Amino acid sequence: MRTAGWMAAGAAALVSVALNAQQALRTAWGDPDFTGTYTSDNSIGVPFERPTELGDRAELTDDEYATRVDANEEQIAKDQNPLPESDFSAEDPSAINASRHWLERPDVPSRATSLVVDPPNGRLPELTPAGQQRFAERRARRARGLPASYTDFSNYDRCLTRGLVGSIVPVIYGNGTQIVQAPGVVVIRNEMIHEARVIPLDGSAHAGAGVRLWMGDSRGRFDGDTLVIETTNFTDRTGLGGNGNGAVHSDKLTLVERLRRIDTDTLRYEFTVNDPETYKRPWTAAFDLDSEPGYEIYEYACHEGNLGLANMLSAARAEERAEAAKR
Repeated sequence: MRTAGWMAAGAAALVSVALNAQQALRTAWGDPDFTGTYTSDNSIGVPFERPTELGDRAELTDDEYATRVDANEEQIAKDQNPLPESDFSAEDPSAINASRHWLERPDVPSRATSLVVDPPNGRLPELTPAGQQRFAERRARRARGLPASYTDFSNYDRCLTRGLVGSIVPVIYGNGTQIVQAPGVVVIRNEMIHEARVIPLDGSAHAGAGVRLWMGDSRGRFDGDTLVIETTNFTDRTGLGGNGNGAVHSDKLTLVERLRRIDTDTLRYEFTVNDPETYKRPWTAAFDLDSEPGYEIYEYACHEGNLGLANMLSAARAEERAEAAKR
């Protein structure tokens, strides 16, 4: 366990937080400077919703955090000792359908007890009747057995999108976010699927109500040293969890993101969901985006050479034929 390491990192962070608005980095034209490549890897392992037994406690105790650090260190040690090709039974179960060496691990794990920070209990608000219906329909499509067509797969499976929230919430790998700025505009590009949002800062109006986009229509402004982004004009075909899973939001969703620099290497990112057709009240999630030396975003070639979707469908048809032959 690298106890000294994470304690030293915590002390350094406390010193860095003293960076105030007057010391904040600025672009050549005077805007707060968020340019860079960041990752949310240090929040890997933080549950989206808080376990109920933790109540309103937003952070782990020292003992709980030590347990999280120990588990992370143990997993890193396993990663550094590759398994023999014949011993796949010892694979990390968290890898799901990915090999263990694919997974990214926190450098300094977050102390947060959940990504959701409001409501104070860290739990998602109750769904409206319409929200419950959309959630049930999605679950039913995925539980009805063999896929009948490509529409039975998620947008992510189809290499279309993970949605705005799903593209930045930390998952098992590929958690990079690149921010590029120019006068009057901010561009945010996500590592997975490489979607890029070009966000005007000129006070222009959102697109008309007839325009609906997978990632919505974003407009930004600076509130002091905080970048505030409001996004509207969503479809009703993406979810609000990691990889676009979770409850499907409505096309009435308004999403407000806030980014502020808390030290020279870290941005605090939060988003607030306001969708009265899906949730009975707004809710907010938050986590850090860290600039890690050497972290790069490479090409995300989801379609090229990817036969997964075709193979899954052809396998389903083959299974149906085999079952029919038994009758």
